[in-house]
Amino acid sequence: MSKQPKVLATEAALQLIEKLKAKYGPLMFHQSGGCCDGSSPMCYPQGDLIIGDSDVLLGEIGGCPFYISAAQYEYWKHTQLIIDVVPGRGGMFSLEGPEGVRFLTRSRVFGE
Repeated sequence: MSKQPKVLATEAALQLIEKLKAKYGPLMFHQSGGCCDGSSPMCYPQGDLIIGDSDVLLGEIGGCPFYISAAQYEYWKHTQLIIDVVPGRGGMFSLEGPEGVRFLTRSRVFGE
């Protein structure tokens, strides 16, 4: 039985990631836990966000590491995060903002 990835991306998200990597170089993601940008996946140039001891590496999407805070992980540890792209403005610090689209987290509960 294969282990399901904790995070994956739709084809649209993977295409946007490639476009952003061509512009900005290596990228990283962090699932925002609220505050200014709500609960959304945030895309940064790799190394622009300091990852701390309380962050959990869920996996990679499009060759980019994807982190979530340990506290938020406790709520979502039984779910698979599916990163998608939709029209609109995303988090003001996330790199996709000028593209007229935003990353969006969808989820599904892991089964047996």
